[in-house]
Order: sequence, then structure tokens, then C-alpha cells
Amino acid sequence: MSSSNPIPIRTDLAYRPAPSENGNGAFSPKSSATPGTRHKHTRSSYSENSPLTAVSRNNSLSFRPLKRSTPSPDKTIAIINASGRQAASLIRIATAVGYKVRAQLRNLEGVIATEVATNPNVTVFVGELYLRNKPDDKSDVTVHGPLPGILVNTKLISQLFNGAQLAFINTTFYGNEIQIGEAIADAAKRAGVQHYVYSSMPDHAAYNPEWPSLPLWAAKHEVENYVREIGLPATFVYTGIYNNNFTSLLYPLFCMELKPDGSFLWQAPFHPHAKLPWLDAEHDVGPAIIQLFKDGPEKWNGKRIALAYEYLTPLEACKAFEHGVGRRVTYKRGPIEVRVKIPEGYREQLEALEKLWSLDNKDPGKQPPYFGDLELDRRCPDDALALWEGPRGLEEYAREIFPLEEEANGMTWMFEDEAEPGPEATAEEVGYVINKEVEEEEDGDDDSFDEGLVMRGLKRDEESWLA
Repeated sequence: MSSSNPIPIRTDLAYRPAPSENGNGAFSPKSSATPGTRHKHTRSSYSENSPLTAVSRNNSLSFRPLKRSTPSPDKTIAIINASGRQAASLIRIATAVGYKVRAQLRNLEGVIATEVATNPNVTVFVGELYLRNKPDDKSDVTVHGPLPGILVNTKLISQLFNGAQLAFINTTFYGNEIQIGEAIADAAKRAGVQHYVYSSMPDHAAYNPEWPSLPLWAAKHEVENYVREIGLPATFVYTGIYNNNFTSLLYPLFCMELKPDGSFLWQAPFHPHAKLPWLDAEHDVGPAIIQLFKDGPEKWNGKRIALAYEYLTPLEACKAFEHGVGRRVTYKRGPIEVRVKIPEGYREQLEALEKLWSLDNKDPGKQPPYFGDLELDRRCPDDALALWEGPRGLEEYAREIFPLEEEANGMTWMFEDEAEPGPEATAEEVGYVINKEVEEEEDGDDDSFDEGLVMRGLKRDEESWLA
């Protein structure tokens, strides 16, 4: 007989700790917090206000669904950008249930790269997917369009697919993304990959010539078309806005700015009443992709999937965030403010985004759909829930994960007393630490911008935000 009390279910995925330098296996991340301080935010689960309560059966206000059968797999997955949010989520789940992984990492810096590299079920290939024709070439490899002197690292790509039956590919704008994406697809076809899952995004101009293309997304759209042309058995996932994009660091577009009164402000060009898709990439990409591999191309070949578990307006997103973080969160429709140095490719993306979601549009019904295809937007969250029924929503992320990521980036607001700060409080008094490292990054490639609308935190040896 079922109990009337809900079963507490912890939905966050544990990181695999990396070995420490002293060899005892313990990992002690640096923190700006005073030893012995405690978070005001506990690892609680969904409130009754969470939109996910109504759609997910795998949370603490409902009962755990029956597990789908998971026979021990005997297959290997090829994965690129392995320290990114999407890929790292998949690697954790895939290796936990028995898959082998062949993973490309740009470098071995950061805790996630270390986690991947020390996983006994992962074979790691370290190197860029592009090559500079001249070693002293310092040109920006993130710019959209032709990149003279920048080649494709075909040798590394070919090695990656040796013995792989499956592939999860999420290309980035480092190097010529279209050329790299096509080379990866060609290598997968030569290797006889049985199911190729590509993380794609739309070219809005392909759906409406009056809509501008977002450069980074348009490149993915072109790669998707090529994958279809060469006949790979493939599925295309379109990921929503990452919950993890939010940060009080001064990054553009998803800065959750901490105000002197202790509240948060999010400013972006999206219409406040137009729906947007949302996804906790770290928590939910892995289980969804595993289900695609289990079902196989017989079910999913050629299909596009809207991978997003909530479909919320900016106002609804801020309300969910407010319920989770326990502070007032306000949305302001306004221009994208660029207050830190960013790669040129990402700047081009933001400029196009401001045109696509123009501040001049006063009608929410006329805002271009996030995924380009309105029908794909409308399939949120049904597409995703058909693959994985235990997502972590924006409210739970704000309650359980956001404070931890903020602390890791040097913030201290989560250690405050219960009393609200006065109206004249300064930013430092409410725990906002402006770290100059954000504003003074060196020239050259920056791991903080691995994907189209993704920002990462400070470059720290014990923490690397995922993309």
C-alpha cells in the first residue's frame, strides 16, 4: 500500500571527485567562505509552486516511476567537447550504466576535465578540433565565416571514432564549426556509427527571411543539413536555455545581477510574456540521450527533439527562480549589456540576437520561436518528458545549485543573516564580490564560451563551468 507521505528523492547528480595532489582521493575546493559557515539554502526539493510538479512523476511530491529496463550495454560512444555541460552530463550517466566512452577534451584544465580524464571507462583524446597552419598565428578562431590558416584536426577526429558504435556531437565555435562538423560526420560514417545524435540549433532565416540568422546557431543548422545529406542514422536535439546560464557575474544576457537591496535583476531583450524553453543541462541531458540510444534510430532517425523541460516566459522564469533562491527576482526587458571582454564570435551572436528578439516588438505573439519552428517550441516539454521523467526545474536549480555555483565564483551572499539589508546597503554589504579576473582576461581562446548562449564562470583550478 502506498504511503501518504512523499518519498524524498534527491535529483542532483553527484560529481565524481578527482584525486587530490596528496593522493588520498580527497578533493577540497577552494572557497571564499569562512570555514564553518553554513548555507541558508538546503538541498530541499520542489515546492508546490514548481511547474514541474504537475508534469514530472519523479519528484518529492509524487511517487518514483517504475524504472525502465536497462540491460548492460556493450557499446562505445564517441563524444567531443567532453567538458561541456551536455557532454559531461552524458558521460556521467553513460559510464555509470556500462557504456564505454571515447572523449575529446580541448585540454585537461578544470575539475570536469579531470573527472572525465580519470574515469576508468573513458578513453581521452586531448587536443583542439582545429589546427593553426602557423604556430605563431594568434588570430581569433571564434569569428563566424572563413578562417584563413585554420585547418581541421582530421587525425584526432578519425582516432576518436575507432571502435565507436554511437556518437554524441555538440560542435562549438572554436575553429570553423561547419568544416569541423562535416569532418566529424564523415568520420562517423566511415566508422559505421549506428546512431549519431547531434546537438543542433536553428537558422531562423531558413524559417522566415525577415528573421536574422544567429551565426553560431546557423552553423549548427548547416551541419545538421550535411548530416542528413550523407545519410547518417541521426537524431537532432535542440536544447533550451540552460538554467546554469544564470550568474551574478557580469556576463552578458544571463547576468542575474545582485542589487544593493539583496534582490536579483535579470535584463534581456526577450518579450516578458513570450514563452521560452528551459533545460538543466548538467542534470537532464545525459538521461535523455541515453534513452535515445536505447530506443535507437529505428524510432528516432531523422527526427528533431525539443530538449527542454519547462516552457516559461521571462516573468514566469523569474518567479520560479524567486521561489527557489528565496529573494525577490525582477525581469527587465532591455538591451544586452556587455561589461566584460568576450570573444568576437560570441559578440556577433549577441548582436544578431538583439535584432532577432527586437525591443521594438511589443506583441509577444510575434516574437520568433526560440527553436525557429513554432511546432518544435510547442512540443516543450512533451518531447523531453518522453525521454526522461525526472528533470530538475529552474526553481530547484535556484534553490540547490545556484548558491553553490555562486560561492564557487567568489560570492558570499548565501551566507548572510536572515535580516534584509537596508536601502542604502552597498553591493559588498550584500555579498557581491566583483572579481577583477572577470574584467581582465588575457587575449586568446577562452573556455568560458563553449556554446551559443552559454557563459561559464571564472577560470579556477578547482572549478570549471560546463557548456
